[in-house]
Amino acid sequence: MSPRGVATPDVRERLFAAAERIVERDGPGALTSRAVTTEAGCAKGLLHTHFAGLDAFVAELCLDRFARTATKAHALPALAGQGAVRENLEAVVLALFASGGPAISGLAMTRPAATVRVREALESGAPGFTAIQEAITDYLTAEQDRGRVRAAVDAPTAALAIVGTAHHLLMTTWPGAPDPRPAMSRLVAVLVGDSAY
Repeated sequence: MSPRGVATPDVRERLFAAAERIVERDGPGALTSRAVTTEAGCAKGLLHTHFAGLDAFVAELCLDRFARTATKAHALPALAGQGAVRENLEAVVLALFASGGPAISGLAMTRPAATVRVREALESGAPGFTAIQEAITDYLTAEQDRGRVRAAVDAPTAALAIVGTAHHLLMTTWPGAPDPRPAMSRLVAVLVGDSAY
């Protein structure tokens, strides 16, 4: 436990990681400010020092995880011509399901004020599914230019299908449900075809 008055390094990430562990292990109903700070080994008031309440914390957690995946997605076009197309796509898409993605999405849905904050941030330009979709479109187009993805693949539609399916699975996967990642991998394989790349 960090003593009072001592700075906690990387406090946001520490609190976010603690929240993910709680939600994955105990479900969304177990998430409280005190549970998060206890899990993180921090002073009890630390969450409220950095966030305007639990709803703001949950919204920031969701937005942070979207931004991380969007950053991975933005790197995709630079990978054109390198590695396997399917593996490059899967690395981005499956990142949405890492660190309790479905549980965190479910958590946001149980907290309407957090959902509103997330929607407003996305409408204001925070990176989210649209940024990921655009990066996947650009990547597929770049791979088509190199002959590594069939010309018949409609890149914008394939990107929409990948992101739309990821969104659906994030919103409908609950603790104890089958792992959604194999379904995402199969979809990517179907969309990019039997390419050897």
